[in-house]
Amino acid sequence: MERFDLYTADREKTGKTMARGEPVPEGLYRLVVHICIFDAEGRMLIQQRQPFKTGWSNLWDVSVGGSAVAGDDSRSAAQRETREELGLDIDFANVRPSMSIHWENGFDDYYVLTLPVDLHSLRLQPEEVQAVKWVTREEIHRMIDEGAFIPYEKSLIDLLFFRRNHRSSHTRKDLTNPMGK
Repeated sequence: MERFDLYTADREKTGKTMARGEPVPEGLYRLVVHICIFDAEGRMLIQQRQPFKTGWSNLWDVSVGGSAVAGDDSRSAAQRETREELGLDIDFANVRPSMSIHWENGFDDYYVLTLPVDLHSLRLQPEEVQAVKWVTREEIHRMIDEGAFIPYEKSLIDLLFFRRNHRSSHTRKDLTNPMGK
């Protein structure tokens, strides 16, 4: 049975855990990661969940996603999930999440990477992933409208596509600041 670490609202581990399928105790939170892999042409690698998967079965999703298990930090969860679901061994030691979104029961760290990935070299996890493909932002929007993609807010998809080329929340440096920041 998978166990998840529980965190305070300030994202500090409490030393407590919960089992998969249990409700998150009130006032505590868990950690989820999503990895969005883009190619040089600006397309996102997406995966189709297996039809027998609980939750969003048979729908398309971003490149990789999953819960951090007990003992994981965000980076180790991202590395483990990417290796498990796609067979890609990416070193996340010096990679920070591009953004973190707080949701009702936890924290969701989004990693945005641009990598040359050959779809034929991927080793898809048969328990999780049935197919992968490269798509544009517009294709994901259309898939959301058609009910074929997990119903993320389209503005989140837009932000992920924006973040692939921008590492801050600003579009340019503050030239009024003598430090150039």
